[in-house]
Amino acid sequence: MLLDNHRGKQGFLRKTGGAIAALAALLAASPAMAEIKPFQYGFQSAASPVMEQIETFHGELFWIITFVSLFVAGLLGWIIIKFRTNANPVPSKVHHNSILEIAWTIIPVIILVVIAIPSFKLLYFEADIPKPDVTFRAIGKQWFWTYEYPGQAANFSFDSLGLTTTRAAAGLEPDAGVKAGKPRLLGVDNPVYVPVNKVIEVDTIGADVIHSWAMPQMGVKMDAVPGRINKTWFKATRIGTFYGQCSELCGASHAFMPIELHVVSDADYAAWLAAAKKKFTALAANDGDATRLASK
Repeated sequence: MLLDNHRGKQGFLRKTGGAIAALAALLAASPAMAEIKPFQYGFQSAASPVMEQIETFHGELFWIITFVSLFVAGLLGWIIIKFRTNANPVPSKVHHNSILEIAWTIIPVIILVVIAIPSFKLLYFEADIPKPDVTFRAIGKQWFWTYEYPGQAANFSFDSLGLTTTRAAAGLEPDAGVKAGKPRLLGVDNPVYVPVNKVIEVDTIGADVIHSWAMPQMGVKMDAVPGRINKTWFKATRIGTFYGQCSELCGASHAFMPIELHVVSDADYAAWLAAAKKKFTALAANDGDATRLASK
């Protein structure tokens, strides 16, 4: 029995080591995933003006939270030591301290105001969509995304399915995502393409239940709600491949509903549009109607 346990542990260590090696190779092969570091506690590097402001605000909050936490912890430690039973055998009869009560009311209010000002600026910056250069719709379905590119320059629709399946996750079949050189659980068969340094408007809709279109490096997370069109935007500042996922629990295969975004040059985007118009299904005359989509 001891020998079997030893062999079992060795087998587990070999599998774990192999998994770590495969993950390291995958991180090195994928530029976007290579930005994820072991034991990382911060965000992935920003690739849009919105995400840059989110990172800045997050940094400011981090120092405020750290200062408040250390101050409260230090104050609590000082009280525990100074007012312990051995040092104060006779309890104090003081009921209140007006100055202290005013201070611990006003100071938190000031801190909240300091936090609120950049917070509201960021919220308005995210909500105020500039005039878009490109608009596409992300329609959440169980469990994949359908994208529509309306307008004379595009006017087509396509489904985007995750390459990693539940059977692959269970080890019952090869992982098509890894085989294609894409990150496990994040690669798709038909990625979204957008041009670099252009304002991209994303209209999200849910076809069945609530989903959420999330692209962390762009600072985007917008719910896709049935019967409602939500709008968000981003402006990719660098060329590359970026990954996101559905970020609203939407059913059994929620974990297999990824988003793959390719940010390319204007010339490459024009070439992709020309190829996509031949490859994907054309939108009908009324498919661009917002009322029709919201009433689904």
